[in-house]
Amino acid sequence: MLAMVLRGRGEPLTLEERPDPKPGPGQIRIRVEACAVCRTDLHVLDAELPHVHYPIVPGHEIVGAVEALGEGVEHFTNGQRVGVPWLAKTCGRCEYCRCGRENLCDTPEFTGYSRDGGFATHVIAEAAFSIPLDEFADPVAAAPLLCAGLIGWRSLCAAGRGETIGLFGFGAAAHVIAQICRWQNRRVFAFTRAGDTAAQAFARSLGAVWAGASEDAAPEPLDAAIIFAPIGALVPAALRAVKKGGRVVCGGIYMSDIPAFPYRILWEERQLVSVANLTRQDATSFLPVARQAHVHTSTTVYPLDRANEAVQDLREGRLQGAAVLVP
Repeated sequence: MLAMVLRGRGEPLTLEERPDPKPGPGQIRIRVEACAVCRTDLHVLDAELPHVHYPIVPGHEIVGAVEALGEGVEHFTNGQRVGVPWLAKTCGRCEYCRCGRENLCDTPEFTGYSRDGGFATHVIAEAAFSIPLDEFADPVAAAPLLCAGLIGWRSLCAAGRGETIGLFGFGAAAHVIAQICRWQNRRVFAFTRAGDTAAQAFARSLGAVWAGASEDAAPEPLDAAIIFAPIGALVPAALRAVKKGGRVVCGGIYMSDIPAFPYRILWEERQLVSVANLTRQDATSFLPVARQAHVHTSTTVYPLDRANEAVQDLREGRLQGAAVLVP
């Protein structure tokens, strides 16, 4: 197998040849068809997340075909298309796992962070945490749904049932959730980097009723706002944008420090919450909705050995939608 490997903080990914891995009990080996590149991968590459264990193969938006079954795996068959998301494994025993909040497991494992991920031709995954994708014919189009879609969906659910939704940062997650909101007859207000007219036009093409800079005032008070960009300064801006009783959801795994802000913009029962990781139930609820809403993912395809180029394009904001690696 081939893999793009991260050997140290800030280092470029290097292409390596490795022996084909063998699945252990309860595991499957997957031949990777596509793996989207997520902003969380940047946080891994830059060591903004703690305890990165080098060497590591990043990538956690994986679509592929089952190629080998480990002992005890009965609900998958060779050749079946599956998805592998960020949450790779949980303990199943802690208080969070026992009450259906496995995203908060005390001893979790994460794909492409604590175990090798999908920037490779093959990957080993836990069968119990792999998602059947039999109804998705295009692996490239499906790949961004495995994190951008799932985390975006969890964030939207956390935002509540409001009709006016602000999306701060219009990348892979926002471009999926904007389509879901339009299907749900909600109105989307997109906030982008100042001067990023291409992102603003992209947002409007996906149904946003307004698009402007993050520094701009929303044209009307919002019921809720979701922050996808990892910029702490957006928190006060989003709180100012939501109406009384509104909710601001921080959808990223990492964010720069939040600056001090006056209590009055939180008062009147505004809420500030975060979303952490995802659960298998998120996939069960989201993927049928994505099909019903006819979500179209905008993708830019790169061969596996150009992963560094894909990462840099994401870092510098040159993409609309998601970058996807194809071995």
